Amino acid sequence: MLIIFNPKAGQRRRQRLDRALQVLRRLGQDFTLVETAHPGHAALLAREGARGGQGVVVAAGGDGTIAEVAAGLAGAGAALGVLPLGTANVFAWELGIPVRPELSARLLVEGEARLVHPGEARFDGGGERLFVQMLGAGFDAAVVANLDLGLKRRIGRGAYVWQAVRELGRYRFPPLRVVFADGETLVSSVIVSKGRLYAGRHLLAPEAEMARPGFQVALFRGSGPVAAAAYGAALPLNLLPHMPGLALRHATWLRIEGEGVAVQADGDPVGRLPVEVRVAPAPLRVVLPQVTGVALAA
Repeated sequence: MLIIFNPKAGQRRRQRLDRALQVLRRLGQDFTLVETAHPGHAALLAREGARGGQGVVVAAGGDGTIAEVAAGLAGAGAALGVLPLGTANVFAWELGIPVRPELSARLLVEGEARLVHPGEARFDGGGERLFVQMLGAGFDAAVVANLDLGLKRRIGRGAYVWQAVRELGRYRFPPLRVVFADGETLVSSVIVSKGRLYAGRHLLAPEAEMARPGFQVALFRGSGPVAAAAYGAALPLNLLPHMPGLALRHATWLRIEGEGVAVQADGDPVGRLPVEVRVAPAPLRVVLPQVTGVALAA
């Protein structure tokens, strides 16, 4: 088992990692811990680990680290393991992976590998990004792009709330053109979701299925700070899918256009529009709790 950790994530995450490693040692699990040195290093380490015969490659971090390790495992035989050490841990909540380090470590030993189907973003400039939970363009991506990472390390989710309030006063809500295989529409923001949850345990896309190719796409037609604030207030109440001005639809391919608008994937800034979103070429094996008779299949 190979465990990949970002040492710049902060002392608190290091302490949570140490708790997980203690459990693995008590269970007699052999592992190698490696630390990333620069952006993109986690994908490279994961790819090398899979080629070297590692059966499980573990992302020890948040949703961005998980996505990067997943990208390194694309098309490989190794399974993705998760030690959720991030701020929101949306991927873990979505798939029933415990967020307590002791329990997620035990799952790495006792769980089973099942399939999920990631998404892939392709930018006009040639860049590509695999995402495991979501991709957003518009207001939420502006929040992520301008987030103070130092503040995030100090106060966690509160940094997102603070940045969202700041963006309400300055984001211009330019129109975005979303092109589907059967037509197109204009919106103020869009979130392409692989899973049901957003920003933690909050419901956004109730019909999204990680185990099947494709997405549930949230189209926000309400524009301006009042509409954005209303969406934000509805989120923790799990009322967002029912809000006026929000439409949900399924897709396996779409293109989002908007001049210079920020794009985020799994909570990390990844570029600017335009972007094409499609199903990733291959599914991903993920170590999950053992469950029988569910949609996720090996």
